[in-house]
Amino acid sequence: MCYGVGMTAKILNDAMKRVETWPREAREELGHIALEIDAALKGGIYRATTDELVGIDRGLVAANKRRFVAPADVEAVFARHRPA
Repeated sequence: MCYGVGMTAKILNDAMKRVETWPREAREELGHIALEIDAALKGGIYRATTDELVGIDRGLVAANKRRFVAPADVEAVFARHRPA
């Protein structure tokens, strides 16, 4: 998709109005994501949180034990979270 600057600004403004109604935890998560994007655009280095590092380690241990989720199970999760 290609949008002009005006369309992009409108989309962002509309999104921010919706964000104001979100629960605090969701707004904080969006804030963290925005900061990650900003750091990546500036060539910054991403620093994983302690919880993210624990999750990464858990995933590596599972992968080393050859414990993987079936593709159908992954698709089922994605299907539940896709917009209708």
